[in-house]
Amino acid sequence: MQLNKYFFSAIAAFITWGFFSLALRPLKDYPSLDILFYRVFFATTLLLVINLFFRKEKLKADWKVFSSFDKTQRRKTLVLTLVGGFLLTLNWFLFMYAVNHVSLQSASFAYLICPIITTILAYFILKEKLSGWQWFSVVLCVFSCGILSYGHVADLLYSLVIATSFALYLITQRKNNLFDRFVVLTVQMVISSLVLLPFFPFYKGETPSTTLFYTMMGLIVVLFTIIPLFLNLYALKGMNSSAVGILMYTNPLINFVIAIVYFKEEMNQLQIIAYSLILLSIVIFNEKFLFKRNREKNGCY
Repeated sequence: MQLNKYFFSAIAAFITWGFFSLALRPLKDYPSLDILFYRVFFATTLLLVINLFFRKEKLKADWKVFSSFDKTQRRKTLVLTLVGGFLLTLNWFLFMYAVNHVSLQSASFAYLICPIITTILAYFILKEKLSGWQWFSVVLCVFSCGILSYGHVADLLYSLVIATSFALYLITQRKNNLFDRFVVLTVQMVISSLVLLPFFPFYKGETPSTTLFYTMMGLIVVLFTIIPLFLNLYALKGMNSSAVGILMYTNPLINFVIAIVYFKEEMNQLQIIAYSLILLSIVIFNEKFLFKRNREKNGCY
């Protein structure tokens, strides 16, 4: 893994998402589905305005690329984009429900499992290669997650669904990398809006009227949706899905620190050991880059 613009894009996206709960928890009195509705609809509107008024040339360029494809390529691109939009919608709803109605730790646990699932799926589906040390890192992560799931089997099963949805999103978007990432994100948000629109009249609650709701929603849409999603998609242009997946561990690590320090959720000794092992596994997964950097500092090439 190289320390380049793709690496920094990925790490910035997951660090940002790590603080998502600070904007989401103040909205715990609102239904999770309502938060999802407004998040998706507001983000879609903003993205469409930006692209239609300020990025017309990018739209034209991407349309030209799409038009040059044969029938098979077009179908593949459409399927990957549609699946991406659907997986995002499912993942967001499940995550927000977990944060506000289960616990922040249970939601974070999903993103501890996700890098493992992403790495394994990338190996079998995308044929991405892993070194022996990287496989050892994956095994160490599995062991750590096993410690964390002890006595919480039901939460583990729920977390598996959240984790798998995002892992599949990363895999599909790694294969869908021929277009401008901001345009791809816009199309996926439009798809997400179309998926949710039929449910809105039947499942929406009362229209929010508080300043708090719209302030937090503005933060969620811009800071915790558009910016990190764009950074994540951009990172996938130059990084393997497995590498992006392992960097995802920064998200739950930040989440758990916030859960303990800010939200005062309890953590036992086993959890501390497990998170220490996860931190170690991140270092091991990136040992090739870290070792190379150390050699260069010592003047050895």
